[in-house]
Amino acid sequence: MKEDKRGNRAAGQADPGTGRSGSGVEVEGHYHDLVALSRVSAAISGLDDLDAILRIGLDNVLGIMNGAVGGIMLLDEPSQMLFYRVYRGLSARYAEGMHLKLGEGVAGKVAQDGRSVLLEDISSEPDAAYMDLISSEDLRAFISVPLRAKNSVLGVMNVASHMPHRFTKGDVHMLHSIGDQLGIAIEQARLHERLRGARERLRKLARQNLAAEEAERRRIARELHDETSQSLSGIALQLEALIEISARSGDQDAQFIAGLKKAQSLTVQVHREVSRVISNLHPAVLDTLGLAAAARQHAKTRLQPLDIEVTTEVQGTEMRFPPDVEAALFRVVQGAIGNIAEHSMAKKASIVLVYQPEEFSLRISDDGQGFDVSRITDVEESGRGRGLFSMRERIGFMGGTSGVESTIGEGTTVWARIPITQDTEYGKNKSTGD
Repeated sequence: MKEDKRGNRAAGQADPGTGRSGSGVEVEGHYHDLVALSRVSAAISGLDDLDAILRIGLDNVLGIMNGAVGGIMLLDEPSQMLFYRVYRGLSARYAEGMHLKLGEGVAGKVAQDGRSVLLEDISSEPDAAYMDLISSEDLRAFISVPLRAKNSVLGVMNVASHMPHRFTKGDVHMLHSIGDQLGIAIEQARLHERLRGARERLRKLARQNLAAEEAERRRIARELHDETSQSLSGIALQLEALIEISARSGDQDAQFIAGLKKAQSLTVQVHREVSRVISNLHPAVLDTLGLAAAARQHAKTRLQPLDIEVTTEVQGTEMRFPPDVEAALFRVVQGAIGNIAEHSMAKKASIVLVYQPEEFSLRISDDGQGFDVSRITDVEESGRGRGLFSMRERIGFMGGTSGVESTIGEGTTVWARIPITQDTEYGKNKSTGD
């Protein structure tokens, strides 16, 4: 390893040829330290990938030290062992074989004590561990500095040379400062990893909840159709038969016949209501004819009684998706149509479904009063905003994007797009606002 320009200055802060204070050299050394720290800081700034931080940090350190041998060992919390995570100029045999307990070897003591160590020749160091590996790598000069965040040591950074060499206190000071920077970056990267893991677990749980919810909707709809709806149909028919029998028998009890008719009318009304509930839970047409038919039927059933003119347009060649995908897309349609019915005060609405080879998209628009989308930033206790965020989750789980566009007085458009893959599976959440 070539000696750094700062070597003479840092060793004693004096010019070795004159014995006089080398203030000019000292100033230059401080400048180089600041430049080095700035280089490392700029290189790792904004990164949250741990391996990228370590590789870039190590490469910058070796560049600053004019060296080609070094590595970063991280402390594994459960085992309290140090392992090489990244390295340069070292063999895989050395890096994979160098596993150190806290307090073991030079690096192990640095990790345990939190104090840097510099050695002119590690091959003659009695406390060095795995001397056979050190000899096989022909390592001589050696610096080990802790990587710290707050009061914890997360690992060590080692810089070495193949020749005996006197590293300076300035080298140690500079590497120590870089080590603190890397320690903070490592802690932040680990926090990002844990956050990503937590978010992925939440998304997985949300997917499972949505799937369970859809399965429960389907089950309840089936039971209502097979049992409740059929029973109500049977009761209505029996009442109608009783009314006819009473009329044929000449029974003139008007009050009795009126009671039968009222009971029959109420039964028919309840049957219609149950059919509506079944359709909202899980329309049978979604399973038999697909998304377009289910969307068309639901929109007409929901909006036409409110005198809202609605059209459904299909562009491209219609195709069927897996049941969970079609169910998720139908919930988006259902939510948008429900908002039109309850809040829009619209006169017209439209649904456009676009089938392309690599993408499916839908747009649901109305000419109603519109609203300020920017004001919906979270789900309120009243439930306002739940539909928007639910849509983003459903579409996001399929690897798609979604959004709402609205202008006060000019209506609202809800849109969603999902990629069409071989299986059109749930994928990475890329929803707008995620």
